[in-house]
Amino acid sequence: MTTTTAPERTALLAMSGVGKSFGPVRALDGVTLNVKPRSVHCILGENGAGKSTLCNSIYGTVSPDTGSMTLGGNEYRPRNPADALQAGVAMVHQHFSLIPTMTVADNLLLGRDGFRPPRAQLATDLDRIADSYGLRVDPKATVGGLTVGARQRVEIVKALLRDPQLILLDEPTAVLDVKEIDALIATCAALTADGKSVVLITHKLGEVARAADEATVLRGGTVVGGGRVSEMGMSTLLELMLGDTEPLDRAVAPRSRRGAGGDAVLQISGLRVTRADGSTALDEVDLTVGRGEIVGIAGVEGNGQSELTSVLSGALAADAGSVHIDGADLTTATPADRTAGGVAVIPEDRHAEAIIGALSIAENIAMPRLSAYRRWGLLDRTRMRADAAAAITEFSIRAPGPDAPIGSLSGGNQQKVVLARELSTAGLRVVVAAQPTRGLDAGAVAFVLDRLRTAADDGAAVLVTSSEIDELIAVCDRIVVAYRGRLLGSVPTQSDTAAHDIGTLMTGVST
Repeated sequence: MTTTTAPERTALLAMSGVGKSFGPVRALDGVTLNVKPRSVHCILGENGAGKSTLCNSIYGTVSPDTGSMTLGGNEYRPRNPADALQAGVAMVHQHFSLIPTMTVADNLLLGRDGFRPPRAQLATDLDRIADSYGLRVDPKATVGGLTVGARQRVEIVKALLRDPQLILLDEPTAVLDVKEIDALIATCAALTADGKSVVLITHKLGEVARAADEATVLRGGTVVGGGRVSEMGMSTLLELMLGDTEPLDRAVAPRSRRGAGGDAVLQISGLRVTRADGSTALDEVDLTVGRGEIVGIAGVEGNGQSELTSVLSGALAADAGSVHIDGADLTTATPADRTAGGVAVIPEDRHAEAIIGALSIAENIAMPRLSAYRRWGLLDRTRMRADAAAAITEFSIRAPGPDAPIGSLSGGNQQKVVLARELSTAGLRVVVAAQPTRGLDAGAVAFVLDRLRTAADDGAAVLVTSSEIDELIAVCDRIVVAYRGRLLGSVPTQSDTAAHDIGTLMTGVST
C-alpha cells in the first residue's frame, strides 16, 4: 500500500520529509502527508505512533527538526499556535482547555486580544455556527456543568470562531457516547461541505469508514500506508496499524473461562449516592462479584458508573449502603486502607485521578505505597527505579526509562503504567477498572483486556465499566447495565443474544 500521492499543488496542506525527535526518541521520521481541500483526512496508528506529534507540528506547538510544509501552496512554518491560527489552522485537543468555573461565552472570548468581538457579535456568530454546522451552545451556561460532549462542542465552536480553513481534531471521540459521535461525524461532513478540511485522529476504524475521505497510517513515527478509504478495506488499515491482526484477535477473543465465579469477594449492598444538584446518582445498588469472575457494567455515561467507581475507590462517601471485601466492611475505609486491603482501582480519567504528568514513571508507580520505599526516613529511589524498570519490561511500556516523565508518554503507555501500578497491589483481591480502554489502539486494548483476564484467573474479582459493548462481551463472564442510577439485569456473555439483551436493558427495559 502506498501513501497518499496527491500533488502538492492540489493539497491544502502538504508535508514533506517531516521529522521530529525528543531526545533519543524519534517521534516523526520523514513523514509525507497531503490533505486535500474539502476533505476529512484520518490519521491512524497505535499509541505512540506519532499522531499527536504530527498534529502538534502542524499547529505550531512543536517545531519539526527536518522537512517542510506548505499551506494553500505557500510555505508554512508556524513558530507557535498563534502563527497557525493566523494562517487559518485551528486545533481541538483531546484534553480540553476550557475553564470550568467560567461561562461558555467567557471561555469563547478568553485570550482573543486583537480579535475580541463584542458579546452581541458573539451571539450572532454562535447562531451562524449553529445553523451551518449543527453546533449549538448556550453562552450563559457554566462550562463545569456541561456534559463532555457539550464541552467538546464549545471547543469546536471556539476554533470555528477563527474561521479556519483547516481544523485538527485530536482523538475527539475518545470520551463521547454513541449519539455524540454521530453528531461529531455529521459536523465533519458539514465542515467539508462548507469548504473546510478536517484532520481527524482516531483509533476507531468504524469512525474512519463513516467519516473519512482519506486515511494515513503511522507506525513508529513513519508513514506505512494510506489512500482513499473507499478503496481500502478496514482489515487493510488494521494490518497497517498493527503490522498484523493478532492483537485485535486477542482483544475480541471470547474468554475461555465462563460462568459464575467462586466465593463472593466484592459485595455491594443498597448503595445510594445523591449528587450536589440533588439528582440521584446511585439508587439502591446491589452487586456481587465472585472470586475469579469478571463482571461488566455497560450503559451510557452519566448513569451512575463514575459515582460507583468513586465509592469503591474511597474517593466518595455513599449516603447509604455498604461495601464488603471478603467479608470485611470497607464502606468507610480510606483509599489507602482499601489499597492495603487488596483493592486496585484503574480510574476513568487517568490525567485527573491516576497520574502526575511532571513526575517520572518510577515516582508515579511508587506513589500509592511510598512507605514501602522508605528507609531510614528517606526514599529508596534505586529500588523505585528498579521496580519501574521491571514494570516497563513486563507491561511493554514504550519509554526511554524509569526516569522519563510520565507526561511525555502516549496515552496508551500512560495507561499501561497505571495498570502496572494497580495490578501489582499486594494481596490483590478486587480490581475496579473504569473505562480502561478509552482512547487506546487495538494493540493496547488487547493488552489491557489480557491483563484483566490474568487478574481474574489469579483469583481476583474484577469489575469493569465500559461503553465498548463488544469488549465487555469478550472479556466478561456476565454484564449488568447502569440505567438512571440502578443496575439492571445480569446477562451471561456466552448467550447468543447478549448484545441484544444488553441493548434492551440500556433503554431501561428489564429482560
